[in-house]
Amino acid sequence: MRVLQFGLMTALLTSGYGVMFTVLDDFRDEYGIAASWLGLIVGIGFLSSFVAQVFLAPLADRGHARRLVLLGLALNVAGLLTMAVGQVLIVLLLGRLVSGIGIGMTMPAVRRIVVNADPEHVGNNMGTLLAADVAGFAAGPVVSALLVPTFGIPAPFIVIAALSVLCFPVALRVRIDESAIDTGPRTRLAFDLLAHRGIVAGVLMGSALYLMIGTFDALWAIVLDDLDASEFVANVGITIFALPLVFLGPFGGRLAQRVGPFRLGPLGLVVGAVFMFLYGFMPTAYAMLAVGIVHALFDGVTVSSTGVAVAMTAPRERQAGAQGLVGAAETLTGGVTAVLAGVLYDAGGRTLAYTTCAVIMVGLAGAAFLLAGEHRARRPKLPIPEPTEPAVTGHA
Repeated sequence: MRVLQFGLMTALLTSGYGVMFTVLDDFRDEYGIAASWLGLIVGIGFLSSFVAQVFLAPLADRGHARRLVLLGLALNVAGLLTMAVGQVLIVLLLGRLVSGIGIGMTMPAVRRIVVNADPEHVGNNMGTLLAADVAGFAAGPVVSALLVPTFGIPAPFIVIAALSVLCFPVALRVRIDESAIDTGPRTRLAFDLLAHRGIVAGVLMGSALYLMIGTFDALWAIVLDDLDASEFVANVGITIFALPLVFLGPFGGRLAQRVGPFRLGPLGLVVGAVFMFLYGFMPTAYAMLAVGIVHALFDGVTVSSTGVAVAMTAPRERQAGAQGLVGAAETLTGGVTAVLAGVLYDAGGRTLAYTTCAVIMVGLAGAAFLLAGEHRARRPKLPIPEPTEPAVTGHA
């Protein structure tokens, strides 16, 4: 039940991001914001989340997980409402900045709570959180498609903010285990965890994943718009792309726990790089969508591996710091990539942007696989089934 409750929270966090992502072309057409600046709007949220995950996430390991969740939810609501009223670049940037900080505070704390509550089922639980994240993201375009044509661009941001407020009672009442407390120096951040090869490999895997996400997010709506796809096709297409990840996330987490996340994760990233390369050459919006659906099927089975890998290698009392460290690397990579993708798209078109992403992804995935070393053979401990009958200790 705890996993589902916190999954609902993260779904609402990511649904606000899904709304913002699908109105980028509206920002360009109605507010006159250039494509390169649209990438900055996406990127600043990643960058502010990076700062929060480096400097604030370790506080969750010191007994403040609930406080970080509550404050993060409040900041995300404030950021959504700022996005709703913004019609100029500086206000939109401010809204994304505040939301990014809120999300960066909340996500590592939630992951710590979920991992430490049930370490034997870390694969399934991390996969469930991923499914919730993606479900929220997928809901964002649907909300946009239903509300923007009638009520305007601010409407979906206001609706998501209102629904997020309803999560505060859940965060206040749910039981949280704070028994595993980090007792290290209070000034310590999570960078000392980079001494562990497995966590460094997890950082590389997460960076490759968010290189793909940053490129995809910054360009998808713009590319489909330039291919003359209708707004409805662009928005609903994102939902169709996301659905396999929703249904396959828990299965992918269990698979990573069974075969080893440092085997499954890099393989999935290389396959993902192939699909990113193909996006640069698809001639129509429907061809882009067809490739995206197959891409999502593979991602649904593999992208839980990063979270499982970090949960497997980090000490129990440092889970939030470790998840925040990898999340910071992910969001920094995603933020920089979102900005550069817009620049590459303006300079050389989508073939250049998607191909550059694919090549770097392969390099990062290969480096993670090699660096993992002995961790490739490790798997998180699986639950041991209790015997249904007394064991037989003698002969009849």
